[in-house]
Amino acid sequence: MLLQGRYRLIKRIGKGEFCKTFAAVDEGEFPPVACVVQEFSPEHEISNCFEEKAQQLKELGKHRQIPTLLTYFHQKQRFYLVQEFIAGTNLAQVVEEEGAFNETQIWQILADLLPVFQFISDRNIIHRDIKPQNIIRRTPPNSEGIGNLVIVDFSSAKIVTQIDWLTDEKTIGSPEYAAPEQTKGQAIFASDLYSLGVTCIYLLTQISPFDLFDIANNCWVWQDYLTNKNDIWRQDTKSFHLKKILEKLLQNTISQRFKSANEVMQAMGIQCKNESLELQNHLWHCSYTLTGHAAVLSSVNALAFYPQGKILASTNDDKNIKLWDLNKKKLIASLSGHRQAVKSVAFSPDGKILATASDDKTIKLWHISTLKEICTLLGHSHAVKSVAFSANGQILASGSWDKTIKLWNVNTGAEICTLTGHQLKVNSVAFSPQGEILASASYDRTIRLWQNNSEREFKNCPCYTLLGTLSGHAWAVLTVAFSPDGKILATGSDDNTIKLWEVNTGQLISTLLGHSWSVVALAFTADGETLISGSWDKTVKLWRVNTAEEIITLSGHTDSISAIAVNPVAQLIASGSRDKTIKLWQLVEQQGS
Repeated sequence: MLLQGRYRLIKRIGKGEFCKTFAAVDEGEFPPVACVVQEFSPEHEISNCFEEKAQQLKELGKHRQIPTLLTYFHQKQRFYLVQEFIAGTNLAQVVEEEGAFNETQIWQILADLLPVFQFISDRNIIHRDIKPQNIIRRTPPNSEGIGNLVIVDFSSAKIVTQIDWLTDEKTIGSPEYAAPEQTKGQAIFASDLYSLGVTCIYLLTQISPFDLFDIANNCWVWQDYLTNKNDIWRQDTKSFHLKKILEKLLQNTISQRFKSANEVMQAMGIQCKNESLELQNHLWHCSYTLTGHAAVLSSVNALAFYPQGKILASTNDDKNIKLWDLNKKKLIASLSGHRQAVKSVAFSPDGKILATASDDKTIKLWHISTLKEICTLLGHSHAVKSVAFSANGQILASGSWDKTIKLWNVNTGAEICTLTGHQLKVNSVAFSPQGEILASASYDRTIRLWQNNSEREFKNCPCYTLLGTLSGHAWAVLTVAFSPDGKILATGSDDNTIKLWEVNTGQLISTLLGHSWSVVALAFTADGETLISGSWDKTVKLWRVNTAEEIITLSGHTDSISAIAVNPVAQLIASGSRDKTIKLWQLVEQQGS
């Protein structure tokens, strides 16, 4: 069937009482472009004021997590909406193929979708059919790490700006997921939040919501049906917090339920605090921005402070390494030699050597005193994304997209050994402050801990063997950092979360939620009390390690954060960004405090 001479219906993919949904192609484009067409019968409520409702849906489609409304029209007493096709898999299919979701995945769903729910309700619209089938996980995921979940099918949506729509309506939506008031024809904004809660407990249990509700006692019993009975979230305090959030989403009584998506986000601790930037009578502010000329400083990839804190090293997309004098706030040297973008930089503990890693598959060692190259380390078969020195400065670890970690003798430049086991690309490596443990993070969603089990000479290695594997992130793990005492490991992920792990036991301590995009950089302050994180959401956040609470958000970059570093001797944080700048954040005492 061809509509308007260009929209060819391919197959029906959904059917309601008054609406049919078709996969289609727009033959008016070359080559033809996939799209989705919804056909409404004259009896559907959208036929009343069709133009106005279509305009509302067009406004909603401006959100990246709602399909764009391409056009609308009526033909032969039928009404049609043509929408963007979203490539991906709906959550009902995902749970069927991959099994029940874990705690981290549920946190991610809430963090990803709640801003969309607020966007919808702010425009006086109730979706009225939130369920796993109407939430699509994009394939492939967005490179930015956010907006991977898309809410589709607004055929049941209700606009509540007109008085006649505030009266009772027909029961609409899916009975398994509909809120009690919605089944009585009295849907409100909080009805969508209820349906989101039901969706979450279905994903956790993979059991029909009808079977998760005890009619005799008028309560949900979903916790009795958890697929993973030993899931740590049942004991973990942060996960207990998630249980409370789900319980409040699922309250039958409207007055006891969350009223808005913003209220849920506040309970989750993912809404930024805008009142002030105070921190124990102190104020963090951007004291200086290093920009340079376009030819001098391009997109910043990595940062490292000299051990005495007077020099900052930065790496960029222009293949060079920059050294900055922090006292004079000026560029003092530029090191060249890599053939592709430099992605990691690290000073040796004594400050005499600088190590750099590049997409050109090499690592280079440089003399700081002479600014001359010492040697080039060859061996990786793919881009090298991270380098780290051991505590004594004798070993250099490198992580590569060839899925391996290599250990190098800094004195001779010889390869000591290769650590294998990750199934996908290795993004980050870090030594514990004592040098006994090496951590590696990978796209395979795991962190591996490698232990130095020998004091033997390098030639008798492998000197590091696998101690354990940490799992829990829902997406790729991008960065790792040890606390100064080596007892805590922080990990940042594409799932927008930070996790704190107890190194000795491998147990998850807490999950930090607050960033809205991928967490790509982490660093502890010298006292170990504060964790700093950098994200593609353009912000730097500070967290109290002992309570897992967000302290402050530092904003100012106009593009994604790509790197952070903490000055070891001064109250100073450096952040690098794709906006081609480095910002220096200084802690200063407030006047009159």
